[in-house]
Amino acid sequence: MMFTKYKAFLFDLNGTMINDMRYHVKAWHRILNELGAIISMEKMKEECYGKNHELLERIFPGRFSPEEKDRMSVEKEKQYQKDFRSQLQLIKGLDGFLQRSHDAGIKMAIGSAAIMFNIDFVIDGLHIRHYFDALVSADDVNNSKPDPETWETCASKLAISPNECLVFEDSPKGVESSGNAGMDCIVITTMHGKEDFNGYKNVVSFITDFENAEQFF
Repeated sequence: MMFTKYKAFLFDLNGTMINDMRYHVKAWHRILNELGAIISMEKMKEECYGKNHELLERIFPGRFSPEEKDRMSVEKEKQYQKDFRSQLQLIKGLDGFLQRSHDAGIKMAIGSAAIMFNIDFVIDGLHIRHYFDALVSADDVNNSKPDPETWETCASKLAISPNECLVFEDSPKGVESSGNAGMDCIVITTMHGKEDFNGYKNVVSFITDFENAEQFF
């Protein structure tokens, strides 16, 4: 399959560029259960989407102030970074894919529900900032995925029409978000199997990594 019609590649971060979602799940699972959530690891996996404040509100409606949510969010991200730092690496084949995309003149952006603190941790730790023409974090949008705002903001910053953008995602909520933005999506199956994406008509392909990504040119 050839994707020459696309002028921009938009990447989710966690689970899409780096295989780190189990570390986020583990960090939240510990913190929330210490707060009395009694939540299973499988349920925690399902809840790991959107902004940190939104996740906390879903689990503990009305319990915490914005300041308390800020504190717990930072605590969680510090725990995640401590646990994951030694494993920080791009998903197989992505380094070459980013270079080839850049050489081909394709605009690239990251659209993530992560706070910029975590985006910086990844892109500076891996020395890949120069590939990206835009970075959109949780701090840059009012409505997180599955709302389309994250991807719409990426497209706007790149000055590329949504139908000329191809999104790379790993989660059903992210795929739904890209569909709501009018964008096609490639799913990388790091956390979810193909069966979890039934019904999403904007999915054009499934990949396990970027090793054979020459098909995208």
